[in-house]
Amino acid sequence: MRKQRTFTVEFKRQVVEELLSGVSRPAQICRRHNISSSLLYRWKRQYGQGKFGDDPTEVAGMQERIEQLERLVGKLALENEFLKKALQNAIGQAERRESSLSATSTSPEAFGGGVS
Repeated sequence: MRKQRTFTVEFKRQVVEELLSGVSRPAQICRRHNISSSLLYRWKRQYGQGKFGDDPTEVAGMQERIEQLERLVGKLALENEFLKKALQNAIGQAERRESSLSATSTSPEAFGGGVS
């Protein structure tokens, strides 16, 4: 059975700061330090919450909040687009029904039953 690795707080802080600096991509950092991406993002979240012995950094907290808001905006944009298409389809069906009803409606002259 493999022994679970432990990392120092300083190492975690260094890795997260490297991620936040934008110098390296997350996949590169994970390969370089032989860690999983889920562990990297867990450390990032903990770093933003100040669990590495220092105050939570305003930048890390704000970046996380920005990411959450961007995901929400994307989701809302997709829902908005879906609803627009659904409304257009509903209007189109209503117009088709209306036009087919007016085309099939008959006048008294069509039956030859007009008043002479």
